[in-house]
Amino acid sequence: MEEFFNRYKKELTWLFYAIAIALVLLFLREQLADKKAARIVQTLISGVLVGGIYGLVALGIVVINKASGVFNFAHGWMMVVGGMIFWSFFTVAEISVPGAALLSAATMFMIMTAVSLRSLLQPRNLTIAVGGALALTLLMTVGGIELKWLHAIVGASAGAVLTGLVVERFTIRPLIGQPLFTAVLMTLAIAEVLHGLTQIAWGTVELNLPIFVNPETNRRFSVIRLDSLKDMLGGVTIVRVELVIAFVLAIVAFVGFIAFFRYTSVGLAMRATSEDQQLAQSVGLRVRVILAITWAVAAILASIAGVLQGGAVGLSLNISFVALRVFPAVLLGGLESIGGAFIGGLIIGIVEQFGTFLNSSQQVGTDLAPYVVLMLVLVIRPDGLFGEKRIERI
Repeated sequence: MEEFFNRYKKELTWLFYAIAIALVLLFLREQLADKKAARIVQTLISGVLVGGIYGLVALGIVVINKASGVFNFAHGWMMVVGGMIFWSFFTVAEISVPGAALLSAATMFMIMTAVSLRSLLQPRNLTIAVGGALALTLLMTVGGIELKWLHAIVGASAGAVLTGLVVERFTIRPLIGQPLFTAVLMTLAIAEVLHGLTQIAWGTVELNLPIFVNPETNRRFSVIRLDSLKDMLGGVTIVRVELVIAFVLAIVAFVGFIAFFRYTSVGLAMRATSEDQQLAQSVGLRVRVILAITWAVAAILASIAGVLQGGAVGLSLNISFVALRVFPAVLLGGLESIGGAFIGGLIIGIVEQFGTFLNSSQQVGTDLAPYVVLMLVLVIRPDGLFGEKRIERI
């Protein structure tokens, strides 16, 4: 019997997958039998749209994991920080020049010292740092409320870069050479620190981030009603416009990152470092600088996701829990797969929406369904759909 299982292990595994999928489909068929087709289609569309944002969140987690092997549990709070900074610039009529200058100077200081502190003392680099700080300050404060989009984008980007570089320089870099578990625990500590700082700076009340509004009425867009499909689906399917816009912007950010990752010299260096840090260093790449850039890029991705999520559902500290729901998406797609992060995000978004739809409970969709998927992935395919199997030779 043991010889039989060993001989047909692959075939039996796929047979088990087929049986499991069949049972799930039978269960869903029974649960959806009394549901209107319009509601089912609406839930599917909402799941895909929400999953697009989840895919962007998963991308930031995968980027850090590929470069350093660290599973960043602070990513959710980096989303909150980025979203809150964006809100601060977007909703204020007059930006504080000293505050903008301080943020700009701190960001340029961390960028220039990411290479080394000595480089900042060189006249040429010092001139670049001062010029960059002045330019950022000008972009954050020029004009009035009519340029709030420029102020918010520049301010949030500078804040994200500053957050990523500070986290990498003062918490992750000192742990190089230490056990990987130490760095993972450090990200948990970073999450709690960011939690406390955001509560002190912005409080705990949900904030309104009016980025998805009709410029003519200054109100949220009306929902999209698919009346043309009413007869076929037995009802009206409703789609929220803000989710559609957030999904499109998430796709744009995702494609932009892939272009940066594949076709720029910095992206090429990040790819080389993610494959083998020692080999990358042996050919002259400055691994520590590249890791700093990676954390800055991940912080920018987190900020974009935080703004999109905050604009679609409201900006609050609860956004941080989105990253926890995205961890199953990361494992489902594969820890090393950038494309898998997006696919995993779409799947988790659909699973979450259908979990809420079938049980009429928000907790089932957000707090249960993603982690059931996580358990199944860890048991059935721990490397994920597109992950690479690690072979360690002793």
